[in-house]
Amino acid sequence: MKKQISDNHNQDGIDRRGFLECMAWVGTGIVYGFSGGILRSQIIGQAAQPNSGGQSADFTFVQISDSHIGFNREPNKDVTATFQEAVARINAMPQAPDFIIHTGDLSHLSKPAEFDTVDQVLKGARTDEIFYVPGEHDVLTDTKDFLERYGKKTKGDGWYSFDHKGVHFIGLVNVLNLKSGGMGLLGTEQLEWLKKDVANLPSSTPIAVFAHIPLWAVYPDWGWGTDDGAQAISLLKRFGSVSVLNGHIHQIMQKVEGNVSFHTALATAFPQPRPGTASGPGPIKNVPPDKLRSMLGYTTVNYIQGKHELAIIDSTLDRTPPDKMADPEVKIDNFTFTPKVVTVHPGEAVTWINKDDVPHKVVSVDKRFVSSVLDTDQKYSFTFKEPGKYDYFCSIHPRMTGTVIVK
Repeated sequence: MKKQISDNHNQDGIDRRGFLECMAWVGTGIVYGFSGGILRSQIIGQAAQPNSGGQSADFTFVQISDSHIGFNREPNKDVTATFQEAVARINAMPQAPDFIIHTGDLSHLSKPAEFDTVDQVLKGARTDEIFYVPGEHDVLTDTKDFLERYGKKTKGDGWYSFDHKGVHFIGLVNVLNLKSGGMGLLGTEQLEWLKKDVANLPSSTPIAVFAHIPLWAVYPDWGWGTDDGAQAISLLKRFGSVSVLNGHIHQIMQKVEGNVSFHTALATAFPQPRPGTASGPGPIKNVPPDKLRSMLGYTTVNYIQGKHELAIIDSTLDRTPPDKMADPEVKIDNFTFTPKVVTVHPGEAVTWINKDDVPHKVVSVDKRFVSSVLDTDQKYSFTFKEPGKYDYFCSIHPRMTGTVIVK
């Protein structure tokens, strides 16, 4: 019977700024292992990797996220099936994980029948324990149903902690009382509880924190961050190893700040666009049905003792090489740049394509980039190497303006 809380310089592909991201699609879950206090991760289905000392992990657990049971639109009209696939892959692991963590949005509309489906699917998971935190879709009306099912032994609105083989795990709730713009919020009461929870722990204790919305500012314009997340992290910085696991954005992103490593997980329901590459967050609807399974994400994340960077390897669920994410594209149509604002990371390119019947010329205000005259269907690309804000316009039709943000 499952217990539930119901209760390249290094030649390793590491970004030199310590920030790496990869876009992933519908996912299966991530296997995490602790060895010597260091969190290591790999995608379900990959063979277990020894650590740098040739030893296996002290223990493993699985993170799944954003199953959105009840969602029935493009690009995935059967999210229960992909959720079941995630569980099947967990069950196919050579050794059962010590436990599973679900980082929220179990349901899509907080309906009892949706939670019933989640429970039914997870009954088949080969593990002894399952831990949960809510996503905003799990508490659309109130927290009552979620807490009755998954949080009977929790504190406040569902936060809690537990210890496992020397690691202190902390489940936080940041999806209640959301502010304008959708930023997550922990609140004073929960922060005070967190402060007391870790007060007597030695600084050598490995810490693993999990919550639904990222605790770091991934992309505030879309609400992808937690307003008081930095306060929570400040309470944990004295510890030698802190790992923060989140969901919500349906793609893998990583960031390292000192001894704190941040991870966001794949969804099992549907992909969302990269930050700033669409008019807003939401399902990517134009995924061809015959390609959905080939877009299921595999990611291996290795933490090498003595380094602060994360080395990342991507693969797909059907084990075909992953397609490289196309450069963000700005369409020029009806005398307008769409999208008007594009956000990229250093080293990424932006491509402009003219869909008007008249010529245009893309010119940055500081003359850093200047295209040739673009006739219909012609393209221009520019690679942005340095962070900053780059305003541009059409020198033929100067009222046409746009912005590229590099960060």
